[in-house]
Amino acid sequence: MFDFSGLSNAVIEGDSDQVQAKVNAAINAKVDPLAIINQGLIGGMNVVGQRFKVNDMFVPEVLMSARAMNDGIELVKPLLAGGEMTNRGTVIIGTVKGDLHDIGKSLVGMMLECSGFKVVDLGVDISPEEFIKAIKENDGKVLALSALLTTTMLSMKSTIDECVAQGMRNDVKVIIGGAPISQEFSDQIGADGYAGDAAAAVELVAKLLAS
Repeated sequence: MFDFSGLSNAVIEGDSDQVQAKVNAAINAKVDPLAIINQGLIGGMNVVGQRFKVNDMFVPEVLMSARAMNDGIELVKPLLAGGEMTNRGTVIIGTVKGDLHDIGKSLVGMMLECSGFKVVDLGVDISPEEFIKAIKENDGKVLALSALLTTTMLSMKSTIDECVAQGMRNDVKVIIGGAPISQEFSDQIGADGYAGDAAAAVELVAKLLAS
């Protein structure tokens, strides 16, 4: 039985060289590629997410861990079905107009990618029109909106309203997240769901696309 804890710890420490060495060891030991990703790499990143939440880790460390995780994933990718990760659906993600925070959004995007979703990350300060355009161009199934400022939360509502105005609301699931966001706010603005952290966002997207 392969010991995933060493790999997870290397991710938590943001040690890219260790992550790559341990991923290669797992590959040589013929460990299931998805187990390497889910139990080793994402397992470590989930701990990072929890620690980040309680201020036990900070943005620079989280980014180092995310980079280390990505380096590990690049090694595993060629072993997955047909060399490409299966696309379980396209997620358009971005931080709403007026908001420039992107750490949480980037983490969600990376973890969705690791879980087999195609992610189109539009970046920060994105207007409703830009989100709509990206959904149309990429056949997006899920729209993931992020906001960290209470002042920009209403941009989420404007984006959902724009989806309705364009007659696209039934075809796209909208999820929202960010520090000031709650399930209650999600219900108020008519989103399909709220996720409190990156791991929850992946579960939510999978659940919405399965339903």
